Amino acid sequence: MRRVATGLLVLMAAVFLVSRQYLGMHPAVGYVMAFAEAAMVGALADWFAVTALFRHPLGIPIPHTAIIPTNKDRIADTMAGFLRANFLTPQVVARRMAGMNIARGIGDYLAAPDHGGAGVRAGAAELFAEVLESLDPERLGEQVRSGLKNQLDKLEVAPLLGNVLSTAIADGKHLPLVDSTIRWAGLTLEANEPMVRTMIHERANALLRWTGLDERLANSVLDGLYRMLAEMLVNPDHPVREKIEEGLEKLAHDLVHDPEMRARVEGMKHEVLSSPAVGVWWQSVWERMRRGLIDMARNPDAAMGGQLGGAISELGQALRDDPRLQIQINRFARRSAVGIANRYGDQLVRLVSETVKRWDATTITQRVEGAVGRDLQFIRINGTLVGGLVGVAIHALDALLS
Repeated sequence: MRRVATGLLVLMAAVFLVSRQYLGMHPAVGYVMAFAEAAMVGALADWFAVTALFRHPLGIPIPHTAIIPTNKDRIADTMAGFLRANFLTPQVVARRMAGMNIARGIGDYLAAPDHGGAGVRAGAAELFAEVLESLDPERLGEQVRSGLKNQLDKLEVAPLLGNVLSTAIADGKHLPLVDSTIRWAGLTLEANEPMVRTMIHERANALLRWTGLDERLANSVLDGLYRMLAEMLVNPDHPVREKIEEGLEKLAHDLVHDPEMRARVEGMKHEVLSSPAVGVWWQSVWERMRRGLIDMARNPDAAMGGQLGGAISELGQALRDDPRLQIQINRFARRSAVGIANRYGDQLVRLVSETVKRWDATTITQRVEGAVGRDLQFIRINGTLVGGLVGVAIHALDALLS
């Protein structure tokens, strides 16, 4: 439109020059020249006015030109004040939101099977996967491990273990563990029987080895151990089993009531948590968990996707069909918006003001001119046409008076 407006000015100048050459040929030529002459004046005046808003006309620093770049800070403050006074007051926000059923709109969207919950589910799952991929795995794993370590450091595990063990003994839940330990001892003894025999042979004196009694001694030791383990397994009242249970009961009591035992357990806990081997183990566990979560989030048939989609759909249906829930959600949204406007309205408009102030003169000129420049060129065109009509009217009035 700028070219059209400028072209119209050039056309009026050409018409003026031509009509001036043929002014005496016909009275109508005078009206044409008057129209072109006044149109040029109107076009030049409006060109000056429009140009003066954004820059100095012809680069000449005429006072009160380049108005927008020169006064951009004042414009920013005025704009911020206008927004604060007319849009971000608690009364205006409350009035605008009074008739809005935000909860119903959200419910309709989430409950829609095609584009609502499915879209939110896919978007949430993809966002979750991208967040896990964008973060540094080692750093994130270390942060998670540090968080767990800090929480475990605050937790005294000895009394907890003692109470768990006491409860298990009282309910007889420790018996399968004792039986499994006895079976494990028997299998271990059987697997290492040659080593036991070798140890007995090495510790026997020469006389026992010469008479062959060392072999009989080894057989007797192994048979006695096998027999004792078998009796312990089948006899719940075996003396060794009773000693084991007494030892477990004492351990449970000491874990709760013995400061020395509790201190030893805490020391062991700190050593384990601070061990580099535990850190390496946790890093591998975390990496497997992270990759598994990413695969589940991006797999539409995974359980995570199905559960997330079902939960979102149920939430949407509740928001859509429950008027009481809608009232509560809408009231909360309205109060939250009013509170934000009341508490942070000044910060929001200050953000607008400071953003505009940070723009340089060229940036604010380009943005404002880009937003309203087309309408400003219509002002130039209208000025040309209106000026021409005024020129014709003045010429006609002059002709009547003369």
